[in-house]
Amino acid sequence: MLAKIRNSLSQVGPLIGLIAISALFASLRWETFVSWDNFAIMLQQTSVIGIAALGMTMVIIAGGIDLSVGSIIAVGTIVIALLIQAGWPPLAAAIAGIGACSFCGVLSGLLITKLRLLPFVVTLGMMGALRGAAKGLAGQQPIYPDEETWLNSLMQLGEQGTLPSGVWLMLGFAVLVAAVLKFTKFGRHLFAVGSNELTARLCGVPVERVKICVYALGAAFAGLGAVLQFGYLTGGDPTTAVGLELNIIAAVVIGGASLNGGQGTVTGTLVGALIMSVVANGCTKLGLPNWVQEIVTGVIIVAAVSLDALRHRGSKT
Repeated sequence: MLAKIRNSLSQVGPLIGLIAISALFASLRWETFVSWDNFAIMLQQTSVIGIAALGMTMVIIAGGIDLSVGSIIAVGTIVIALLIQAGWPPLAAAIAGIGACSFCGVLSGLLITKLRLLPFVVTLGMMGALRGAAKGLAGQQPIYPDEETWLNSLMQLGEQGTLPSGVWLMLGFAVLVAAVLKFTKFGRHLFAVGSNELTARLCGVPVERVKICVYALGAAFAGLGAVLQFGYLTGGDPTTAVGLELNIIAAVVIGGASLNGGQGTVTGTLVGALIMSVVANGCTKLGLPNWVQEIVTGVIIVAAVSLDALRHRGSKT
């Protein structure tokens, strides 16, 4: 009975938190916080983190972690910018950028599975290596193609009542990932590997293949985030998304996923990403400096991880 109550609270807890935080800022700054334009801005700010967090959700469910997603996003924006500058069609450049990002994930997956290295160590090393690669490819400076393409409009706010295309892209892929996790064998394998890798292996789950695939998918979703980031910046920047991996991981954890693996939902991840955007937006409306926003965000992350630890401790008793 207590286990069911804890499970229910873990599912609705992030949503309750989002409502409470939104209500707090609404009560303090009703005129500027509660408006459709501000709502659209918050969703726009959520898009890059949200779509990359979809991939991170799968990685964390499988018991892994990827600290390199911020650097992967930077690499993706540079690849897209260079290819458009070279005359490639925008769609082909975007697909190639996503492919380059996915290759980075495959490389991490191979190092983790074949050399049996810790995901934390491998992806920490990849974070530095890929950031350096992005700077090298770009000549240590941003790249802004002369030609303006439809990619530049993905993150532009339209007229009142319309959301950026990037928001709809995030929501569409959220539905796809949710369906994969719930209805496919691959989704069941992710939960099995994250819950108990040894048991999953004994049950015939191809653990190494699953891990490589999930890191490739996680990086591919970071590549989709790179496409949106390119549209937001209207170019490629080797210094973009520094520290964004922490926000992406935080969105997944705040949304109820367990860093121990075997637990997580797409809905929770999107709610977690929205919580971070609402906090940042609300603090800005209140005129609070960035360091206050960072403290508030850090407290929320620690609280989410603490609740996860208490939940697991309670499930063992």
